[in-house]
Amino acid sequence: MNNVVIEYRFRLSDDKTEEFRVELDPAKLNLVAEVPENPPAWTELDFHQCPNCPLDKDSHRYCPLALSIVDIVEHFDHVLSYDSIHLDVLTEDRHISQQTSAQMGLSSLMGLLIATSGCPHTEYFKPMARFHLPLASRDETIYRAVSTYLLAQYFIHREGGEADFKLEGLKRIYDNIQEVNYSVAERLRAASKADSPVNAIVILDTYAKAIPFVIEDSLEYIKYLFDPYIKK
Repeated sequence: MNNVVIEYRFRLSDDKTEEFRVELDPAKLNLVAEVPENPPAWTELDFHQCPNCPLDKDSHRYCPLALSIVDIVEHFDHVLSYDSIHLDVLTEDRHISQQTSAQMGLSSLMGLLIATSGCPHTEYFKPMARFHLPLASRDETIYRAVSTYLLAQYFIHREGGEADFKLEGLKRIYDNIQEVNYSVAERLRAASKADSPVNAIVILDTYAKAIPFVIEDSLEYIKYLFDPYIKK
């Protein structure tokens, strides 16, 4: 199988273009990329290390998540959050083109990279990365995250495991992700002069905070969408 390829093309307000080609291993959905030579100090594992990080400095000198976004931070160090950009995202199936803000475009790309970076806390998002939806809204992200988790429960049940239809495991995943997002933001504050990389993480974190909340509310706000199933 060929690598999964997703291309992000940013046209900045000064007409400068930044292009990022994301390649994923088709089987494991790991990011296929060379490790940067002499990575910056803010990528070292123990630099603002996440309090819930299961990795050890002896076996992992660098944070895999931080390594995955080094290129973005370096190329957007001069770009402000609300700078207007034109974003084109090309996948095998479609081409999405939209005028948006730098922080929204970066948030979309960083979400893809973080999911496939090798961080143990983000590996649950690999199915969403495989079917990547650029510039997904809050509600689209909630729908995709819950749907992905429930499909995973189907496979767990089929393999003889106990399915979690109360979504308790999904809530734990996103509780952990909030801790990750906080620590990543601290790394980026030390790494970047501009605010766009940090605010891109803040956007991802607002989505992460929303999911435990809607789970506690039993997803009532979208229940009406499933009336055709419930009424049968």
